[in-house]
Order: sequence, then C-alpha cells, then structure tokens
Amino acid sequence: MFKIDELKFDERGLIPAVVVDSISKKVLTVAYMNKESLKISMEKELTCFYSRSRNELWLKGETSGNYQHIVSITADCDKDALVVVVEKDGPACHEGTDSCFTKEVFQSDTRHEFSLENLYEMLKDRKATMPEGSYTSYLFSKGVDKILKKVGEESTEVIIASKADDKPETIYEIADLTYHIMVLMTEMGISVEEVRKELASRHIIDHKVKQEKMT
Repeated sequence: MFKIDELKFDERGLIPAVVVDSISKKVLTVAYMNKESLKISMEKELTCFYSRSRNELWLKGETSGNYQHIVSITADCDKDALVVVVEKDGPACHEGTDSCFTKEVFQSDTRHEFSLENLYEMLKDRKATMPEGSYTSYLFSKGVDKILKKVGEESTEVIIASKADDKPETIYEIADLTYHIMVLMTEMGISVEEVRKELASRHIIDHKVKQEKMT
C-alpha cells in the first residue's frame, strides 16, 4: 500500500472516485475526493466526497441514510483515479435508483451483455406477462411442484454428465440447472442479490476457518 501523498490530485486538489457495488459489481456513481475527504473515508470506512458545486465535503448517506461502507480503495496505474468498492445501504443516486448510470446511450445489435441480474429480470417479466408459447411461462403456469421437479431432473443430469467426465455436457447441464434454479428463485421472490449476500457471508466464514487451521 502507498500513502495518500503519492496520489496525483488535479489542480483543484481533486481525484475522481468510481464507486462500485461489491455484490453486483455495478458502477454506482462517479464522484470526487480531495485529501481530506479521502482521509475521512478511510477513517470512517464510509464514502466521503467533495462537492464541486457546493465547494464542501459531503458524507454519502448523512441525510438520506444510504451510506456506502467501504470494502477497498484502489488507485489506477497513474495514481490519478480511484475505484472505491462498497457495500451500500440503499440507492446510490439522488433520483432513488440503484445506480446513477441508467440512461442508455448505445446498445449493440450483435453483442449483448449477459448477467444473472438480466436473466432474473427477464424471468420476472415472463412471470408478470405470461407470453403464450414461452417455456418459462409454462413452468410458472404449472407452479412450484413442476419447477421443483425440473430442478431435480437437471441436478441428476449434472451428476450423470460429470460422472462421465464429459466437461462440455456438464457445462450444458449446469446451465440448464442454473436456469431452472433461477425460475424457482423468481417463483419464490428470492433475488440474485440475496443469494450473493449469503455466499459472501459464507466466504468470510470460510476464510476465517482457513486462518484458524493455519494457526
């Protein structure tokens, strides 16, 4: 780790800070820090920025309650920009959205961004609209027992493929299983973020167990 004095602040004494959600990996906002706000951020482990419009420090969440708890702060190779990874208590944007970045400027016709969150949103839409001819709509129409049956079947397919040491087939079956598990999550109202948080809590526990075994 290097000292704050090694960072390159601009002529106004500011450095841009890209704030990223530790769970979803979404860019939440881009703000600015000066040395004082960076020190406060590190001491409190809460994001504190410098407002260029008001010419004053502001602790994110002080009035809204939407604090951002800092996991890590990393500088780029030129030491003139920061990435701040946080766990957030609420929306990052003053408009009440999860991220400040919601205005789509361009979308490729040939390349599409895939994420579990996007798949989950698509499944929620299918459940709400129930388009005719959709396999997903069919599963929702049959209810949780049918969905659970498919989860069981796909779990078995994963076991068979992996037991045969067939990597491509195992990947295919894991994808099928993941899809049906997410259909179940949608049916039960379980979000991707809730599962991620559970996994993250287990990672911390596992890390502690490993440490204990080493001592």
